Amino acid sequence: MKQGFYKILENKNIALDVYKMVLSGDTSAITAPGQFVNIKIDGLYLRRPISICDWSEDTITLIYKVVGKGTEVLSKMDAESPSLDLLVGLGNGYNTEKCGTSPLLIGGGVGVPPLYGLCKRLHESGVGNINVILGFNSAADVFYAEEFAKIASSVTVTTVDGSVGIKGFVSNAMPDIDHSYFYTCGPEPMLKAVYNATEADGQFSFEERMGCGFGACMGCSCKTKYGNKRICVDGPVLEKGEIIW
Repeated sequence: MKQGFYKILENKNIALDVYKMVLSGDTSAITAPGQFVNIKIDGLYLRRPISICDWSEDTITLIYKVVGKGTEVLSKMDAESPSLDLLVGLGNGYNTEKCGTSPLLIGGGVGVPPLYGLCKRLHESGVGNINVILGFNSAADVFYAEEFAKIASSVTVTTVDGSVGIKGFVSNAMPDIDHSYFYTCGPEPMLKAVYNATEADGQFSFEERMGCGFGACMGCSCKTKYGNKRICVDGPVLEKGEIIW
């Protein structure tokens, strides 16, 4: 984990209440896809955790949805705004070594962004058959499907209202896609549905309210088959075999 100040290079609306922010700064603490940052916002007590969508040697890409006061403030910032105070490289991230020959990536809503960084790293490592399922409420909510399509073998979009892609949920599309392993991120009801939709092993990234983001407050603890774990440091990624619903 590192703390530093990061300059905003870009902050634009890409879907319904969804924004893409690109920051410049030190990315050396980022070691795996699925990690997150914690952003300090002036006037608000707690930092805001946001998953890392992608990163390079000197940039971090975040995709976030406006759901409260903190993200609303973020959405109004631009390149002229003061640099942001970030804690970077938080959480354990996804283990890419377990992917097998045909991994399936399953994201729902704001759980989609960390899977993009994962997809890029799997592709760069030589994995040749990467399939992706992205779930949204409607066509207005869809983002990054085209970006995934540039590196994945296939991209399937599902929408609850059927306005684009397959009507229904990500679990409705899973039986049609062969996979050796899976990675997923999204709201807990979706994660439960994914868990029940496949016999394959996989990794789940959990969305959880956090106080500190680095294990001090114990506010994001959850029970697993191997004892209590803190989502911010022992997660957010948990293995399928340790999850208790």
